[in-house]
Amino acid sequence: MSVIILKVRTISERSMEKNTGKPEVQRPDYCPVETTIGVIGGRWKPLILYHLLDGPQRFNALCRLIPSATRRMLTQHLRELEADGVIDRAVYEKVPPHVEYSFSSKGRTLMPILEAMAQWGVKNDTLSRAR
Repeated sequence: MSVIILKVRTISERSMEKNTGKPEVQRPDYCPVETTIGVIGGRWKPLILYHLLDGPQRFNALCRLIPSATRRMLTQHLRELEADGVIDRAVYEKVPPHVEYSFSSKGRTLMPILEAMAQWGVKNDTLSRAR
């Protein structure tokens, strides 16, 4: 009777062997893209974040910039982005009081992703018009 010894390699060992450049993975079903989509995914979140690239925005300005979104949905998505630490909400106690939304330090790390998405959209919109 012969004994066969198998060495089971972890995902991080396989990643390191292949030198894929992907981050080490903790679970076999883990996907870092899923985490990102969980934070910035949704119908209105990417548009809100895109408009914040121009600087802080008041709520009503965001309503004007994204007219197809209801005030309720914008409020909900702004609250979720704030809860995830992506945006900051500043309340100014003056007459009349107003609120401004801006990127947090964590949110600023998303700027290159949003700019790349915008560039991709411009490039592919041009291609669709040429057809």
